[in-house]
Amino acid sequence: MHEHLLRIEQLGVVPAVILENVSHAEPLANALLDGGLPCAEITLRTPAALEILKRMAAFAKDGLLVGAGTVLTPAQADEAIAAGAKFIVTPGIDADLVRHCQAKQVLIIPGATTATEVMLAANLGLECVKFFPAEASGGIKILKALNGPFPNMRFMPTGGITLETFSEYLPFKPVIAVGGTWMLKKEWIATERFDIIADACEATMLAVADARRGNRLGKSKSAGTAADWQE
Repeated sequence: MHEHLLRIEQLGVVPAVILENVSHAEPLANALLDGGLPCAEITLRTPAALEILKRMAAFAKDGLLVGAGTVLTPAQADEAIAAGAKFIVTPGIDADLVRHCQAKQVLIIPGATTATEVMLAANLGLECVKFFPAEASGGIKILKALNGPFPNMRFMPTGGITLETFSEYLPFKPVIAVGGTWMLKKEWIATERFDIIADACEATMLAVADARRGNRLGKSKSAGTAADWQE
């Protein structure tokens, strides 16, 4: 398994970051590190995204794993890699883009929802796809159906997943991690409450440990902690 994919599996959650303000890059990086969730997928949805990616990628020396999301073209992938992205995430699957990243020996996790898309990913030699949009596409029920014909494929469900629902996914062994934004609420970023984000990351990691033991939020020790910052 690719070393960065292994790291993502160890963490169990990939925060999807959408930032408008470049000045938020460093404090967010520190919040992720302080909260014990040292990973970020910087989505290329804002004009400042590449500069934010570059600034957060500088924290790699501290253990922060930074990738780029919503990558649509090889040119975007090149820009993200030049800015310091260690992995590439796409909303759908494009064979040329996959091969482009493979040629550069950069981990790519493309989006795939149907059996046709997963088969394409498998035939391209990929180990993992982003199951997106997860909740809107049928959630864990569809993933279990896809696991039948593709027993070796791993999945990173993303889209509509919350702290309350990700425990449905993580105990399923083909799920390598889930992607989400619940620990990075817009209002916390807007008001620069990076202390709350750090607490939310810490609560998330406690919930990951519980989920992998088969517990659900509400029955776990982390439920109270999570409630503290959600209210």
